[in-house]
Amino acid sequence: MDDRLKSTSLRTLAVHAGEKPDPVSGASAPNIVMSTTFIAEPDASFSVEGLQEDTPFIYTRWGNPTVDQLERKLAALEGAGGCIAFASGMAAVTALFMHTLSAGDQVVVSDVTYAATAEMANELLPRLGVQVIKANLSDLDELAAAVTQRTRLIYVETPCNPLLRLTDIAAVAGIARSVGATLAVDSTFATPFATRPLSLGADYVIHSLTKYLSGHGDAIGGALLGRAGELADLRKRVAIRTGGILSPFNAWLIMRGLATFPLRMRAHAEGAHKVARFLEQHPKVRRVIYPGLPSHPQFELAQRQMASFSGMLTFQVDDGSATARVLADKLGIIHYAVSLGHHRSLIFYLPTADLLQTSFPLTPAQEISYRQFAGDGIFRLSVGIEDPADLCCDLEQALSGINENFPR
Repeated sequence: MDDRLKSTSLRTLAVHAGEKPDPVSGASAPNIVMSTTFIAEPDASFSVEGLQEDTPFIYTRWGNPTVDQLERKLAALEGAGGCIAFASGMAAVTALFMHTLSAGDQVVVSDVTYAATAEMANELLPRLGVQVIKANLSDLDELAAAVTQRTRLIYVETPCNPLLRLTDIAAVAGIARSVGATLAVDSTFATPFATRPLSLGADYVIHSLTKYLSGHGDAIGGALLGRAGELADLRKRVAIRTGGILSPFNAWLIMRGLATFPLRMRAHAEGAHKVARFLEQHPKVRRVIYPGLPSHPQFELAQRQMASFSGMLTFQVDDGSATARVLADKLGIIHYAVSLGHHRSLIFYLPTADLLQTSFPLTPAQEISYRQFAGDGIFRLSVGIEDPADLCCDLEQALSGINENFPR
């Protein structure tokens, strides 16, 4: 990173880190370099084994100027030594697992995490000879009982998707160190605006760039961040060879979104707090979960670990399936759609029975913990950057279409 930027704020880093004017044209905005290949020196290596940090660009699967700028910007925002951008968040997760785990190893994974990650832990990792232990990582005693000297990786997501349950990163980092394990944190919901897991003891941070960091719902991408040396080895041994690289065009779109990322996150968090308070007082809403509300079961941890509470909230009603049909039909501003972290607000219903059958097969005790946050089902609401008063009006007119008088 440019020495002149080292003492600057997140807002300044979001605009300037990783970028510089084009030396040929003088263009202030980053160019999109779509070339797949680059003019090489006659003694350039044809094998990735010869790749060094100062190796000139030779082939876009190995490295690309536009993707490189994005990686440098993300590393600056997260306070990381290095970053690798991937074609999706799941490509980043896959690369992490392939780099850190071998047959015979043990990994402890949060019992509730992003559905595709959970399904990979349920199916693919055991088939490759990796023992997967699912644990409620908000319960430090349960985690301490789960880890052994064979544990190579502890995989955390906080706030976790979709429950918004939190994990104490610093405490888990201490447990990981006690058994010589690596700690990875999926911080997609929090973003570096709210939490910097590396500063709390994590070894790796994962982001789905598709969500808040891009912010506009028009580019899929993922990122893995950590120490420079470890990331350089991971790039050479896994990322380049498996080929899940990010398109330069998507890198450019995500970099464009990052320029306004801190401003958007402030609007997301302010809007979510107002919408959460509105829903908490609504007679047809049974419960709201939002880390910024005192009613969140881990409000104290949220205040200690998060500088902002992001834009995600969940809420419960009596008949979620019926309400989902009403909201999908009547909402005018909020889109009934999957995904999150976009500039527009999105809502989707997640029935507990379905998720427990597919993504989250849990023990009886873990199911009790899940239902403490989700009941029989939750609406996951990603609050965009619209005026929160308009969002509350949209929810009010849609919820008024429900005929039953749901008890609080």
